[in-house]
Amino acid sequence: MNITKESPHGTINKNARMAGFLYLIYMVTHIISDVWRDSFIVPGDAAATVSKIMAHPGLFTITAVGDLLAAALFFLAAWALYVLLKPVNKNLALLFLLLNLGSVAIQCSSDLFLFAIQLLMNGHDYLNVFQVDQLQSLAMFFLDLREKAFTVAWLFNGAWLFPLGYLVFKSGFLPKILGIVLMVHCFTWLSTFFQSFLFPGFDAITYVSYPLGFIAEFGLTLWLLVMGAKEQKPA
Repeated sequence: MNITKESPHGTINKNARMAGFLYLIYMVTHIISDVWRDSFIVPGDAAATVSKIMAHPGLFTITAVGDLLAAALFFLAAWALYVLLKPVNKNLALLFLLLNLGSVAIQCSSDLFLFAIQLLMNGHDYLNVFQVDQLQSLAMFFLDLREKAFTVAWLFNGAWLFPLGYLVFKSGFLPKILGIVLMVHCFTWLSTFFQSFLFPGFDAITYVSYPLGFIAEFGLTLWLLVMGAKEQKPA
């Protein structure tokens, strides 16, 4: 019986497409959850926000579950990239995987504040000590806390891009330009993190970081999914 053994390049190509597929599903899930949750929020109006949440509590909970699913997909995509890029440099691949895990852990923890809002809306007896307007203010407070906690994850979101970009650049089977853009995006994302805490009213960096981030991460995703990996020796 003849058994055809898959070529090394075939394995790399398969890993590349799997990484691209997982990253695409993560991005879509994350965007849908964010947009859907934002539709419940009326900036500066706690009463209107709580009213919208109470009108559709199940849908609001789905957005929180969607965030958790997106976080899990984010780590799975990072794991697939680790498998793909480990032959280039195992230590750097492990570094970006651990940084990604740090981001995922913080993202999941931040979603606890969304479930806290759900508890506030359930009307348990121990909440009777609060007035209605106090509960509404607490709900907005938890939404703001969730936003701040999620922003902390940006530190790891930015940091993991540099070793990832470097390995893409050195791989020899992925475009060097993608690696360069990812490494540059590392610094713009880290700048956005520091700007959000130190200069919250200064949004100029955001105008650069977000478009560059879309180009870098969506570009990598699209290349992995459509083109796969070139048959070429590592640099």
